[in-house]
Amino acid sequence: MAKVKLPDGSIMEGPDGSTAYQFAHRIGAGLARSAIAAKIDGRLVDLSCPIQGEMSFQIITSKDNDGLEILRHSCAHIMAEAICSLWPAAKLVYGPTVADGFYYDIDLDEPIRPEDFGRIEARMAEIVKADRPFVRVEITRQQAKEKMAGDKYKLDNINRAEGDIISFYSHGDGFTDLCRGPHIPRTGSIEVGAFKIMSVAGAYWHGDASQKMLQRVYGTAWRNKKDLDEYINRLEEARKRDHRVIGKQMDLFSFQDEGPGFAFLHPRGMVVWNEIIDFWRSVHKKYEYQEVKTPIMLNESLWHRSGHWDHYKQNMYFTKVDEVTYAVKPMNCPGGLLIFKSSKHSYREFPMRVAELGLVHRYEASGQMHGLVRVRQFTQDDAHIFCTPEQIEGEIIGVINLVQELYAAFGFKDYHIELSTKPVDHIGSDEIWETATNALAGALKHKGMEYKINAGDGAFYGPKIDFHISDCIGRSWQLGTIQLDFSMPMRFELVYTDKDNLEKTPVMIHRAILGSIERFLGILIEHYAGHFPLWLAPEQVRIMPISEKTNAYAEQLLKKLKAGGLRATIDISDDKIGAKIARAHADRVPYMLVVGPKEAEQNAVNIRVRQSQSQHSLSAEAFIGQAQEKIARKTADLNLE
Repeated sequence: MAKVKLPDGSIMEGPDGSTAYQFAHRIGAGLARSAIAAKIDGRLVDLSCPIQGEMSFQIITSKDNDGLEILRHSCAHIMAEAICSLWPAAKLVYGPTVADGFYYDIDLDEPIRPEDFGRIEARMAEIVKADRPFVRVEITRQQAKEKMAGDKYKLDNINRAEGDIISFYSHGDGFTDLCRGPHIPRTGSIEVGAFKIMSVAGAYWHGDASQKMLQRVYGTAWRNKKDLDEYINRLEEARKRDHRVIGKQMDLFSFQDEGPGFAFLHPRGMVVWNEIIDFWRSVHKKYEYQEVKTPIMLNESLWHRSGHWDHYKQNMYFTKVDEVTYAVKPMNCPGGLLIFKSSKHSYREFPMRVAELGLVHRYEASGQMHGLVRVRQFTQDDAHIFCTPEQIEGEIIGVINLVQELYAAFGFKDYHIELSTKPVDHIGSDEIWETATNALAGALKHKGMEYKINAGDGAFYGPKIDFHISDCIGRSWQLGTIQLDFSMPMRFELVYTDKDNLEKTPVMIHRAILGSIERFLGILIEHYAGHFPLWLAPEQVRIMPISEKTNAYAEQLLKKLKAGGLRATIDISDDKIGAKIARAHADRVPYMLVVGPKEAEQNAVNIRVRQSQSQHSLSAEAFIGQAQEKIARKTADLNLE
């Protein structure tokens, strides 16, 4: 007798060999109709999977994240069949899911163009309407090799697959694909009109530029057409907010052919940059951090010792000095370890919080770089906390408090947390990893914060907590990280003298809050669409005299604004006032001060607020005072009293 434990704790029984679908039907006909897959003892399986013995059991629908991913993976198979039916010479490579969709790599000499997308979607709709079942077939590895003989791509996939049993899926006559699954029960489980081909790009097999260029066809699929339409609208809104376009419009930064992947910050961009850094420093001073600076280039031997040579060499830059190999640092932590090691330490100094705005370099393939959010050189707001084991939880809680304060000031209050555990490629014992992981989980539980386990995605030296913020259009960005490290201090033989007068190894906490400052600037630009809060705006106020007669008053007003600490300019062009106002709106200036003879006589200003049609009159002093107060509070509200 099969016995399953449901998510609510209740037990349900059925004959051995009953399928997951049959159990779903026993729970309820409505659930069975919406079921996509099942989860048995934490493992996702097809609804056709037979159940034997006792196990935990959960039905997965498209409302679940797992269900949506399965739906998308199944849609990738449907797209692959559609492409193969339209281009019989096409050879399938592999087709995984990605954020918000899926892709399939295709070996095809004839190019697939955007004008072909409609044909592919129409063929996919026919396959969906046919409502064919996804059927799983399992064979031995040797049988799989014989079945796919002559197909180098599928043979490679078989060789990389785990286990002795290889699975294939078919969903109709003549179409079968190597896949571990699971899949939706039938092609009709996808709604017609809820999927779309998005783009096509070149991609090398396994990223190897010496191999033939493949065609990577991207698609997206959603629970229904409404969700797809909302996604397309979000993409359109994101296109309008593209930081690369806005950055050029606002003259914030540029990229040059002489330095691909290296950002050039312009004067106006440096204003925003410095405001971010100044606030960052003030908060870190409040939380009792000391700031350091370490060299940008260090001897190769250091990177062997830290483990980066073995685990990160492919992303590093190297050069020779006096015939000795040096590496341009991809991370700041080894330099911080050397600073600690340069002197003796006592437990009385702990916790020791050491921060660095360190410039690092990491190789990114040219096709993966993207404005400020994916660059080869960036400034990381690093910090390393050295403490005793007893201080771990308190220090992690302190970092979380700092994270919350920083994010709130920049307008990010909606974020989720992931706890990433031991990866396959790691250093340190299992016992150390278990202790470190439990310490991070304990701090999150103490704060009452919900989190998701991201199994196997920790750093090679320790588990980590990652903070994913949501911007104003619902996109998720991974920013902050807290990483607990017992191994690196041991590798560098760091010690301190404890209360018992014995030398012991400190615990090291790596953490970054904003991550890459360049990337964070790009995220801010897109979050606000360039309409920065007053405290961040590169130009906070623009004075616009109605005519030449009030230029003198405008100049006096400019001096008062600057004396009050405001970033102000004046538009004394011959343009009419309407044109001046329109230009200031286009330049995203928070406050526009229109001054004419009346304002000059009353020492006043007529205020236009960015993205608003309202007008407000105040004395010059009252305006300056209110603007200063908003800057001090770091509020995004521009309304005046």
